[in-house]
Amino acid sequence: MNPCKCGMAGEPGHTCRKGPRCASDYQQRISGPLLDRMDIQIELPAVKISDLTLPASKESSADVAVRVAAARLRQRERFVKLGVGHLRLNAEADGTLLEEIVQPDQAGLKLMRDAADAMGLSARGYHRVLRVARTLADLDGRDQVARLHIAEALSYRQKLASFQAAA
Repeated sequence: MNPCKCGMAGEPGHTCRKGPRCASDYQQRISGPLLDRMDIQIELPAVKISDLTLPASKESSADVAVRVAAARLRQRERFVKLGVGHLRLNAEADGTLLEEIVQPDQAGLKLMRDAADAMGLSARGYHRVLRVARTLADLDGRDQVARLHIAEALSYRQKLASFQAAA
């Protein structure tokens, strides 16, 4: 979604004529419980024209597709081993199963606990972070969810209210 009605809140050099209230009013149109159901919430700044001429990424779309296919296969195999072969993806796992398949390392567990308190994560939000962290570990080809995966998953749960401060 846009940060505000005009879509310019937080852009360098732009001051909304309606002030910070424009962004806060616009963002409050989406309820907290609805946002809590979104696994990934990140701010993406507008693309600058100069960015369009940058060299291509080192990882091609074909390379990414191979990693995604391998991660999906890992997930399918994991669920078959656990006796829940009707599940194919981490997205289909409930909270209890997620806690079984994630089991982060000690540093990751501490980070998750500290962040859950600091960010005020609901049970749903907590499980969504675990789900994303498990998927990130699968994309890395790792059996163990590490602190790095938890940290990255937490970074994808930014509060959209950060636009309010920028407006």
